[in-house]
Amino acid sequence: MTTTITLNADAINTLDLAPAQAVIEPWIKDGSVANHEQEIRFVIDFPQEPEDPRELSEIPEVRLWFVRLDANYPWLPFLLDWEAQELGRYTAMLVPHQFGSGGIEFNPEALEIFLMQKIFVLANWMQEQGISSRTKLTFMAQMLSYALDYGFFDLLNI
Repeated sequence: MTTTITLNADAINTLDLAPAQAVIEPWIKDGSVANHEQEIRFVIDFPQEPEDPRELSEIPEVRLWFVRLDANYPWLPFLLDWEAQELGRYTAMLVPHQFGSGGIEFNPEALEIFLMQKIFVLANWMQEQGISSRTKLTFMAQMLSYALDYGFFDLLNI
């Protein structure tokens, strides 16, 4: 099942998280948030001038909205539809990058810091939810072209 969160320019410009909260908060309240793994997709309707070549992840207002969202729900990558490339797009909203001939190129150090922070947050959150995390977190890292050794998880006691 897919759940779509639609963002418009007004929500983005006012840093209004209501579109995401309307979806996520009921799941939190009824205790079902962990049942919505890889379900969320974002539709972003942010007007650009025709001559503006920037991707949405290069627009400061859009990025700032996602920074605020991440501050409120740091475990959100668990809910993103990875197969629809939502994890990559979400990462692009939060990690410095550029576009090259091979596509998006993340700043390697920034990506490593982002990924390690997400691994720590998600490992704790998933443990609280009773979800086995090693394989899922390893796969998340692989989705971002990063390899984690299983021995790393021994350090985290998970």
